[in-house]
Amino acid sequence: MSVTSRQMSNLQLRVISAVILAVVVLGITWLGGTPFRLLACVIGAAILFEWCTMSRPVSSSANQMIAALGLALSLIPLAFGATAVATQAILVLAIIATGLHGFATGATFWGAGGLAYAGLSALSLAYLRDADTPGLIAILFLFAVVWATDILAYFVGRAVGGPKLAPSISPGKTQSGALGGAVGGVAAGLLLAIAAGVPNLAMILVAALVLSVVSQTGDLFESWVKRRQGVKDSKRSPAGHGGVMDRVDGLVAAGFALYVLGSLLGGMETPAHGLFGH
Repeated sequence: MSVTSRQMSNLQLRVISAVILAVVVLGITWLGGTPFRLLACVIGAAILFEWCTMSRPVSSSANQMIAALGLALSLIPLAFGATAVATQAILVLAIIATGLHGFATGATFWGAGGLAYAGLSALSLAYLRDADTPGLIAILFLFAVVWATDILAYFVGRAVGGPKLAPSISPGKTQSGALGGAVGGVAAGLLLAIAAGVPNLAMILVAALVLSVVSQTGDLFESWVKRRQGVKDSKRSPAGHGGVMDRVDGLVAAGFALYVLGSLLGGMETPAHGLFGH
């Protein structure tokens, strides 16, 4: 098989697997409640596992075990419907304990950082969705902005080219792609908000722009982590993708940003109501 044929075959595999994964995720998103909370827990656990695998050379096994225990103590109440205040309090205490252990034993703070990254990702997604209509709109809005940003950034970057966005971190990303992604993300977010009948479109436009920028920043952050640890992918999968972190880096960063924004407007327990409540 030629190099071109092999690249096409890999691209087709990636597209097919991405479509199947999107259908499954959208189905669970539609259900909301416990199924979506469990999905968020799986995402958080996978992120920490891959983070620990990548940082193993510079982190101690004991510190990683404490981080894993802290995440479990946060995600189990989350899965069973505990309040945001309770799960966040557990997570904060677990991050502090992991950080103090790292400091006391001379280990790095990668364990505490991974716990914060994984835990906040899971909690943000779970409490954004909850089990009501504003939560469904919030997650679909998040998906629309992030997916459109990724797609437009890729195609605009390849078509236009130009100066690199952050060559020392991710050589393939261009400034034109970042701009195209932001425009696509804002357009997709506005279209979904209009279709869902969300009234405050000016605020939605600002939120979509913020999420698009944060999504791309999250992608760069994950690339920086991989470069620091000297790996190409967080984990390789048979479907031609990298690991979970490679697939959700922008999504979880934007999800956390949307959760924070929603919490300021609608409270920590019902953040989606702040932007998408009628």
